[in-house]
Amino acid sequence: MTVVSHADHWIQAITASDDQTRNESIESLGKGLSTQEYLQVSHELDRFRRSTGNLYHRVRADFLISSIYRYQLPGKLSESQAGLLPHEAYQHILERRFSEAIDLLLDFQEQQGMNHAYCSALAKAYYQHGIQTLADQVRRSVRTVRGNQWMFRITHPDDQPLRIRQELLRKDPKTGDWPILLERTSVRMDFTHSGWSDIFFLGMDFPEGARVINASINLGVYGRDAQPKPPVEAYVRIIDKPVLRLVSTDLGVDAEIHKVDEVFDFAKDYLGLLKGACIASGLVPPGMEGCGRPITELLKIITQTHGLGIEIVSKVNDIPKGSRLAVSTNLLSCLIGAIMRATGQVQNLQGGLDVTDQRLIT
Repeated sequence: MTVVSHADHWIQAITASDDQTRNESIESLGKGLSTQEYLQVSHELDRFRRSTGNLYHRVRADFLISSIYRYQLPGKLSESQAGLLPHEAYQHILERRFSEAIDLLLDFQEQQGMNHAYCSALAKAYYQHGIQTLADQVRRSVRTVRGNQWMFRITHPDDQPLRIRQELLRKDPKTGDWPILLERTSVRMDFTHSGWSDIFFLGMDFPEGARVINASINLGVYGRDAQPKPPVEAYVRIIDKPVLRLVSTDLGVDAEIHKVDEVFDFAKDYLGLLKGACIASGLVPPGMEGCGRPITELLKIITQTHGLGIEIVSKVNDIPKGSRLAVSTNLLSCLIGAIMRATGQVQNLQGGLDVTDQRLIT
């Protein structure tokens, strides 16, 4: 059997429509392959992913190549082949330029030979490139929704059309406190146990298996709570400091953001959901990524007053991690809904959401 036929077998596993071929394990696909044959297969898969027009095929090729470098090749290298990682490639990965990192690492690999450092870095770069490809597709899908298109055209704080509702800009004359906007939402119980069926990739891979039966539910502790209540909460209020303050009470994490670009740094802390909600709601439009402006400029436009800031708080009540109740998904929608109410994108400041607003938020 030739090396090319090995690569063809892997590509067939990506493109096949029958389950037996498509679901063949990596161990089975690579049985008996030498180090050089594994490298040749990964190169062929790389050429395939660059040339295919099928998004699912491209992503799955990324994941297969990542698995080769992560799990198959390291065991075939000696301890003396530790190697060093080029700083430029490391910088590309840190800055999420995964295509550039892959190209650079492949060039170094061809010139200097395979080592453990290249294996680890390429495994990371290919995997993250696959995730990034899915994220880009989601972003393109979001941009096609008419109600979202304006956010991608806003690149400077001066162009921000959103304003905080006047009701939230009136201090209590007795206490001097700012009003607090509270949003509550239920969680989701999946009766079919189909797992990660709401993940975009499964819908691409096996859409007929991505069908679910679920329901929104409130929770309560028997003997303690008088009745069940929505367990996910989000709070928005004005503060007397020109910063964007993000707080996750259940994680015990908070941060004060001073620059617009910090909102797009998801690796800095555990506030990714709150940052994502700021972006998805248009509070910090996605088109502003990389603008380099201070957050005070944006806050001045949104609050229509110099020296004020916004605090956004998330709270999940008594739900352990791994509950399979789609807590993160519902928390994100709760945060987006609260911010959209606060900025007048949802008609009602209080009460339930009508169908149009529900579709816009989700």
